[in-house]
Amino acid sequence: MSAPVLLPSVLDIRAAGPLQAEILALRGQPVTLDASAVERLGGLCLQVLLSARSTWAADGQPFDVTTGDSSTFSDQWAAFGAAPFDTAPVGAAA
Repeated sequence: MSAPVLLPSVLDIRAAGPLQAEILALRGQPVTLDASAVERLGGLCLQVLLSARSTWAADGQPFDVTTGDSSTFSDQWAAFGAAPFDTAPVGAAA
C-alpha cells in the first residue's frame, strides 16, 4: 500500500488542482488519505474527493480516510450532505 496522502489544513479552491494531481498520480493502487489536519473543506475539494472515491471504487481499489482524533473533516463532509466517508483513526484498519 502507498504511504498516506497528508491532506492540507485548508482544502479550498487553491488546493483543488494540486490535490487532484496528487491523487490521480496514485491511480491503480490503494490510497489512504490522512485528514487529521483538515480545518476547512471547500466544495471544489469535496468534488475532487467524491470523484476520486468513485474512480477508485470503479477500479476496485481501496480509497480510505483516516482522521485521527479530529472530527472536523467528517463534520464538514457531512455538512455538505455527501454520502458518509468511512473514516478510521490513524493507525487503525479502515
